Amino acid sequence: MSRNIFYILILLIGLSGCKMGSNFVKPNYQSPSSFRFDTSKTDTIVNLKWWNLFNDPVLDTLIKIALNENKEVLMAAARIETARAKMGYNKANMFPTLNVTAGASGGNFTGAKSDNISKNFNAYPELIWEIDLWGKYRRLNEEARAELLASEYNMRGIQMSLISLVTTTYFNLLDNKSKLQISKNTLASRDSGLVFIQAKYDYGTIAEIDLNQAQVQRAIAAVSIPAYKRNIANNESELCVLLGRNPDNIQTGIKLYDQQFPPEIPTGLPSQLLKRRPDILQSEAEYMAQNARIGAAIAMRFPSISLTGLLGIASNELSTLTSGGMAWSAGANLLGPVFQFGKNKRQVEIERYNTKVALLNYENTVIQAFKEVEDALITIETLHEELIAQQSRFDAAVNAEVLSQQRYDKGVTSYLEVLDSQRQSFDAQLDYSQTRQELLNAYVLLYKALGGGWISEEEK
Repeated sequence: MSRNIFYILILLIGLSGCKMGSNFVKPNYQSPSSFRFDTSKTDTIVNLKWWNLFNDPVLDTLIKIALNENKEVLMAAARIETARAKMGYNKANMFPTLNVTAGASGGNFTGAKSDNISKNFNAYPELIWEIDLWGKYRRLNEEARAELLASEYNMRGIQMSLISLVTTTYFNLLDNKSKLQISKNTLASRDSGLVFIQAKYDYGTIAEIDLNQAQVQRAIAAVSIPAYKRNIANNESELCVLLGRNPDNIQTGIKLYDQQFPPEIPTGLPSQLLKRRPDILQSEAEYMAQNARIGAAIAMRFPSISLTGLLGIASNELSTLTSGGMAWSAGANLLGPVFQFGKNKRQVEIERYNTKVALLNYENTVIQAFKEVEDALITIETLHEELIAQQSRFDAAVNAEVLSQQRYDKGVTSYLEVLDSQRQSFDAQLDYSQTRQELLNAYVLLYKALGGGWISEEEK
């Protein structure tokens, strides 16, 4: 009899090597051979610390602080530990459970009152093991491993987004500081001009309309100053939140006009995105986890077999507990679904459709990634052209403002020409600052779209 039990155990353990459901197959996505707006058409590599290309020590310091103290990054790290603990929890289900039981009872009632008083004492360890015949726990273990992987990629994606947000917000701050200085310089210039115009009006050499127009131009410059101060405060508050700190002043380094554009655009081949973008790798890991849930759901449709056993001591008297003979028990339980109105079948269908959704989500993530790279490439190309035109406009407008003032002072032209030149000069300076900021941020978005900026412990 004992030999038969042994053979049955060997058979059950052998059967436990099978798993329900299909094994995960990596999606085979056909990517284009090159990006539409990639002028290099070569296989290059993204600098992992691409923000160093801007050569601004203050920006580098801000990024390091954010990576260590940002609350979302810390939450992502905690989610990784949660996923790791879940993997250990699921893995433990594959092994036997050992419990210890001890008890004592006594009395004269055993279904009916008796004149005899009985006493019972026992202590024994109990072994319980559900044999994973259909691979349910192994599929759940696969799911947990994939979820751990997805959480790690999620953290990398958060780090990439954080670096990009810190950098773009920093450049927005520089832009608003530049525009504030332009507004202050313009206001100072128009204050001086207004004094001159007021004197001419007082002497009756010009009409009141000229004085009013000068006052309007002065007010336009004055109004822009508090607006840019407000923008600066908002940028600083946003940066502080990204750093994981309370809102405060932010010290900046290199000014916007002195910021250097990266010397080249390292794009690489489109297929590299599939291995480099953490959001793509995360969606692939989520697809893997969902595929494992199908096998676990299928296994739920089959009976489960649990083995139990105990080995201990029992006695009717406490004094003889240790001197009495050993007591043992062994058994097996089979529990399986018989008729549940198709609930388990529907659960398998649910997981299959969820897996289809996960695959489509993966493919959509890849398509969006290619789109982001293409958008960033064409944005950089066109903003370079736009900046050249803005530079010409800037130089011509500033020079025209000076010439118009000289012509007006000599009585060659009307004050209307001076006002128009002042307006165009002010607008040209502000637009040039805006375009420089947009071009710098376009580089940031390109590096993010290419999957640059993964942070490892060695790189921090």
